[in-house]
Amino acid sequence: MSVPSNVRRFEALLYASLMLDALSVAVQDRTPSAEMTEQMIMTATLLAGCMILLLVYFVWLAAHWRKNWPRWVLAAALALSVISLGQIIGEKGMELDSAIEIVSCVLTAMGLYFSFSGDAKGWFNA
Repeated sequence: MSVPSNVRRFEALLYASLMLDALSVAVQDRTPSAEMTEQMIMTATLLAGCMILLLVYFVWLAAHWRKNWPRWVLAAALALSVISLGQIIGEKGMELDSAIEIVSCVLTAMGLYFSFSGDAKGWFNA
C-alpha cells in the first residue's frame, strides 16, 4: 500500500517545521543575566533539543506506523506553541527567533491540516 500524498505532505511540512524550530533554538539569545544563569540556559537548550527529537519521533510514528494519537499530540503542541509565542512576542517584541517560530507554526498547521484531510482520511489507526 502506498503512502497517500496528504500524509507525505504532512510529514514533509512537519519535518520542515521542526528544522526551523532547531534553527530558532540555535539563534536564541544565550546571554547570561541575573534571571538566567549559564546552567539554566544550557538546560533549556538541551530540553528544547530533546523535545524536537521527540516530536520528530511522533511525526515518524504517525506517517510510517499509521498511529493516530501522535497527530493529536502534535496538534496540542502546536496550540501550546502558539500560546507561548504570543506571550513571548508580547514581552520581548518581534525578534529573529520569534519570526522563525511563526513560520514554523504556520508549517505545522498546514501539515496537520493535510493529515486530517483528503486522502489521509482512513490512513491513521486509532
